[in-house]
Amino acid sequence: MAEAVSEKEKRYETVIGLEVHVELSTKTKIFCGCSTAFGGAPNTHTCPVCTGMPGALPVLNRKVLEHAAAVGLATNCHITRYCKFDRKNYFYPDNPQNYQISQLYLPVCRDGRVEIETEAGKKFVGIHEIHMEEDAGKLIHDERSGCSLVDFNRSGVPLIEIVSEPDMRNADEAIAFLEKLRMIIQYLGASDCKLQEGSMRADVNLSVRKRGVKELGARTEMKNLNSFRAIARAVTGEAKRQIDLLESGEKVVQETRRWDDVKGESYAMRSKEDAMDYRYFPDPDLVPVVIDEAFLMKIRERQPEFREEKMARYRKEFAIPDYDIEIITKSKRMADIFEATVALGSQPKKVSNWLMGETLRLLKEKDMDAEDIRFTPENLAKLIGLADAKTVNSSVAKEIFEAMFEENIDPERYVEEKGLKTVNDRGILKKTVEEVIAANPRSVEDYRRGKERAVGFLVGQTMKAMKGKADPGMVSRLLKELL
Repeated sequence: MAEAVSEKEKRYETVIGLEVHVELSTKTKIFCGCSTAFGGAPNTHTCPVCTGMPGALPVLNRKVLEHAAAVGLATNCHITRYCKFDRKNYFYPDNPQNYQISQLYLPVCRDGRVEIETEAGKKFVGIHEIHMEEDAGKLIHDERSGCSLVDFNRSGVPLIEIVSEPDMRNADEAIAFLEKLRMIIQYLGASDCKLQEGSMRADVNLSVRKRGVKELGARTEMKNLNSFRAIARAVTGEAKRQIDLLESGEKVVQETRRWDDVKGESYAMRSKEDAMDYRYFPDPDLVPVVIDEAFLMKIRERQPEFREEKMARYRKEFAIPDYDIEIITKSKRMADIFEATVALGSQPKKVSNWLMGETLRLLKEKDMDAEDIRFTPENLAKLIGLADAKTVNSSVAKEIFEAMFEENIDPERYVEEKGLKTVNDRGILKKTVEEVIAANPRSVEDYRRGKERAVGFLVGQTMKAMKGKADPGMVSRLLKELL
């Protein structure tokens, strides 16, 4: 939700462009055969190429090019048929070569756009370019020793950088653009796009100008943004800071700033660099990339069914509400689970209920992304089957689901091992109900005086005595018979 805007702020327009870095889902790095697997011991996923040793020669990973082209086609970009790599020169300890291999002059994708939903309706956000590049290593600062350590495992991990046009005007539009990008890329399988893990990172370029003025104001670049919430807060906070400066007669300095989400404010890091500051020049070790029509045809053929197409098909094939369709299709992982579970014979609405109810509840409770869902369609189908057959009651089914959500357990085996089958033996249930009636004379009297709610209490006491393994409907019927 957008915050209330002051009269002062209403006189200004915010102009936002985003630089979105996406870590690609490849098994090896962009220019060498080292693993991209997360969590290895420091400096174990390295070689002379990704550590910048003299004489080492890079070779482009074809899978990186395929992912970049796929994202470009899905975002309506023109694919550059003849593109090159350039060296971006800067010194930092986590940059072993003293340059980053990137693309400035001939990026792989240009002039695209994506459609987003805004409060005012649909809007297009332009994409200036998408280029391929390598990630840097990781600096680890040890406060106890006062030393900084370098881990080069991330050095050479493949990235694409998606540079938008300055077409967004508020935090909501920026978030809508990022969500749309994330969904497209996840559907493609090009990246998991987890902001909290750094596989999707966004830098915000922002300026303000008085309404009606065409000329752009001095812009700042905001870094250290690892969540949609932080991005929204940074956009709002930086716009307000710039407006306050201009209203007090000061100038906005073009600079790179770091956002502190805890304090809700930013501070200057360094002056904002331009391309000339990096002394770009074509990389002499990498041959130009020539993309022909046959290559693009293969990429087009592999493009998946995206969300809009999937939603239209769901409306035709499955009898579930539009709201369910919108939520389920926001995540490719959730949509895949839904379809596979239905294909196994489960009713679409029952599958939808488990995804929309317990799944979303647990994802929120555990602060997880839908892409992190562990349970399989096979096990979800088994659970639905157990509930349909009344082998377990609804409360036990929820207990089983929680265990399945955590560890993807087999529901059928779990029920057998834990002795969770619903007790439908009338004799056993009748005996338990009689004991409950005898132990709760006051509730019995209340029911006989016309207080229907009293039977609910007695049902609860019976379920407690049966350790939750009774059919509540059968218990209720027995109580009414015996009362």
